[in-house]
Amino acid sequence: MAPTLVTGGTGFLGSHLVRQLAERGDELRLLVRPGRDLSIFDGIEFEPAEGDVTDRPSVRAAMRGVERVFHVAGKTSMRASDRDRVFEVNVGGTRNVMEEALRAGVVRAVHTSSAAAVGPAEPHGTADESQPFKAGRLGIAYVNAKHDAEGVAMGVAAKGLPVVVVNPTFVLGPDDPSGTSNRLIRRLLLRRVPAYVDGGVNVVDVRDVARGQLLADERGHEGERYLLAARNFTLRRLFADLCRIAGVPAPPVQVPGHALLASVEALERAGLPAPASAGEVRSAMQWWTYTNDKAVRELGFAPRPHEETLEQAVAWQLERLGSRAGGHLLSDTALRGAGAAFRLLPFGASR
Repeated sequence: MAPTLVTGGTGFLGSHLVRQLAERGDELRLLVRPGRDLSIFDGIEFEPAEGDVTDRPSVRAAMRGVERVFHVAGKTSMRASDRDRVFEVNVGGTRNVMEEALRAGVVRAVHTSSAAAVGPAEPHGTADESQPFKAGRLGIAYVNAKHDAEGVAMGVAAKGLPVVVVNPTFVLGPDDPSGTSNRLIRRLLLRRVPAYVDGGVNVVDVRDVARGQLLADERGHEGERYLLAARNFTLRRLFADLCRIAGVPAPPVQVPGHALLASVEALERAGLPAPASAGEVRSAMQWWTYTNDKAVRELGFAPRPHEETLEQAVAWQLERLGSRAGGHLLSDTALRGAGAAFRLLPFGASR
């Protein structure tokens, strides 16, 4: 059997994908950066190929003899200081992987993009795969990079590479070796989110996304994209549900997004620390809410109930935090104080 190559296999989504590919019986080859901890794959047979998606020679070496490619590697930062690296990894890395896959004659490449490449919906609405991309105006490097990377993948597809694209929404769930996707839950549990803005997000379970990637490989139509989406939330509802499950206070106040953005941008210009980056605030103000009708219809995608995802994601994070997640009298007092301070600011509060 020819090997299946996975990039980004040591990340949150990639590690779940690797497990499901192993269960499917694939012979696995993982492109991994030197020095990465591979203990998360104990019990799984695979061939490590040292390299990086931004290093074309290592990608070419990893691609030898490969039949299928799952390109998952990416960088998700919205910090202004990471802008160049975000484009280098997401766009340049995708170009290297897709062009080398075409050169190697692989029979299927599944490119893991993001719902960000589709762009946000209208407020309180939902978007699907056919929505024109209009999110460039937001100036969020990650969003633009994921859109550009998907364009690169489709460009190589036009040259003959059999590509299917999947667009996961906001991924949550247990067993996150990188801690990146579950960072929001961690911050909520540590009482580090004093306020929120009016926005929306679609949450999907990491295990369902991994299953969706396999379905895209098995049933997806070449040159098509599929939103792997589950439950839509307002930020207020999502935070309330997560905090109720965890037994911690929810963020106390909703503030106008544009006023918060102006404050954060002023802090960044002054070189002072801000509770979030301007890109993160701009993103939070959007409605990243979607329908999964196409993936359900064409792939047989069937996400689990959202309650299971939230409960298991919170339980996993609580276990990692241990005593740090309980008895935070000072943190709770600080949280209420921060909420009170937000209410006293000139722009007021929406709640």
